[in-house]
Amino acid sequence: MRGVAGVDGWDCWDGEAVRAVVRVCEGATPAEAFDTASADAWLAFDAGVRCMDDRPWLSHAPAGAPGRPGRSAPTLLDRLRGRRGSPLASPVPPPPPAVALCHPDGRVREATLEAVRSAPELRPLLVVRCADWATPVRERARTLLAELPGDALFPLAELVLRLARRERGGFARALLEAALREGPAAGVLALTARQNRATYRLAYRIAVERGLLTPMELAATAATSGDVTLQDLCADAAVAVRAEGGGPAPDPAVLDRLLTARSPRVRSAGVTALRRAGRCRDAEPYLADRSALVRACARYVLRQGGDDPLPRYRAWCAEAAGRPAAAAGLGECGDRAVDAARLWALLEHPSPAVRLHAVTGLRALDAVVRERLTPLLDDPSPAVVRAATRALLPDAAGIPEPLLRERTAPDRPRAVRVAAERLLRAAGRHRWPGPGRP
Repeated sequence: MRGVAGVDGWDCWDGEAVRAVVRVCEGATPAEAFDTASADAWLAFDAGVRCMDDRPWLSHAPAGAPGRPGRSAPTLLDRLRGRRGSPLASPVPPPPPAVALCHPDGRVREATLEAVRSAPELRPLLVVRCADWATPVRERARTLLAELPGDALFPLAELVLRLARRERGGFARALLEAALREGPAAGVLALTARQNRATYRLAYRIAVERGLLTPMELAATAATSGDVTLQDLCADAAVAVRAEGGGPAPDPAVLDRLLTARSPRVRSAGVTALRRAGRCRDAEPYLADRSALVRACARYVLRQGGDDPLPRYRAWCAEAAGRPAAAAGLGECGDRAVDAARLWALLEHPSPAVRLHAVTGLRALDAVVRERLTPLLDDPSPAVVRAATRALLPDAAGIPEPLLRERTAPDRPRAVRVAAERLLRAAGRHRWPGPGRP
């Protein structure tokens, strides 16, 4: 069921939601009418019922409510014809519990909550009613939800966290977090495998707090996950656990797993942990890492071990092909008066990676000279062109306009055209298309 503008952000007349409501009213179970494993499907069903008050099966009112017994509710067609319903028609039977729990009338919703005790498949709607705007409905739903065993909330985690975004949705989330902290470990670990981001993040956070994952499992998760929040959580937790035997250092195998990760955030956590492991010299290869974050951590670790990284950078730049990122590292910690000349010389290096990092180093060293860097706009490597463009942006107004206009010609490489357009915009010389002009 798709969600767009409507009640609580859901489309009241979404075709799938309407069909699901109709099927449930005709006797189908929610599982037969829509995907009950989807939190969004439950919310769309709830919104769909409340938006279908022109349907006769929603006209049921609780005992004692004002109304006319024996008179059916007018349908949409009756209203269009000016009718108010037939006084001879038989009373409309009450709606199914799943529909009644979403009824527009709060008294109907409140009266139907007790049905959830004998119908566990309706617990998702009990969670929805815990965030109800009507206080009697909300309080009764919360009382019933609190009576459930803690692990009964685990299958509802995605819906609970989805509703936690609402103004009154914090109660169910608090119950879920308490259940995860006190419930069976298997249930918590099962939630770490969920696809929903909010669900697995919460499950991992609780698992880390409870110590349910080994350091190697945490390191593997940090190294393979594409979620940066999860990377930080698991990497920090992996290096915080001491090695076997109670020593102060993390397990060497855990560090090696982090150091080989693709993510710079994970590698930086592993490099930083080398200091506590007494392996400061092992940070040396990461001085020339492709990530500036990892390089900074490596310099910190080496300095903590009493070593100065600057001589290494200068030596490596003499043979930069083996460690292209050493040029960037030299710019990050070098001396402008001494090291700028080394970096300018590397702009003539045959390796595009070396030229790229040399430009990065010049920017870090604040040694960019517009006239000397402008020729790199024609570099055959798109990455070098982009790096040169970033370095020239602050001084774009000083670049001759004809030089940039020439590079916007259609026969120029795309990277060169994009660079020229960026610099023209930065200099305030970009020509926006006028009426009738492409």
